[in-house]
Amino acid sequence: MGEEKKPKAVKLFAGVLYNNEIIRDKAFNVLESKFSKIDYASKPILFFYTDYYRKEMGEKIFRQYISFSHLIKPYELGKIKHITDEIEKKFSTDKRRNINIDAGYISLHNLILATTKDYSHRIMISKKIYAEVTLIYNNKTFNPLPWTYPDYKDPENIKDFIKIREILQSQIK
Repeated sequence: MGEEKKPKAVKLFAGVLYNNEIIRDKAFNVLESKFSKIDYASKPILFFYTDYYRKEMGEKIFRQYISFSHLIKPYELGKIKHITDEIEKKFSTDKRRNINIDAGYISLHNLILATTKDYSHRIMISKKIYAEVTLIYNNKTFNPLPWTYPDYKDPENIKDFIKIREILQSQIK
């Protein structure tokens, strides 16, 4: 029988899509009040990877990755995803989101995303919430898997994930 071990702390982050900077700023304030100070924010980029969100969020959508100063335990991700879904609803207009928050965490070994969508490579971690390994850290970089979303495997965005991982490394030393 294996011995249970205390889980290692991981770095909470979010991939944020938004169509309005004012709403983004307000949502970031709410996220900080719920989770902790934002300690990393990528440069906002125009989101062009898919048309999936255009009908709901409009033609001009931006992507930004952020991380939070307090580390979490991996098992907290399900609860966090429920909270970020409520934040999305708070900033919706006529049941259409103005902000989409992909909650996840970065460990020294991988990047994990939470989702409400079930699929063959996802595991339920709480009521209505699944998690997937989206990237694996190997050979000093994050590497995609067959199901990794196009924006998460973009080499420019992977640089942001490496920076967040470096912050995690400095925090756990």
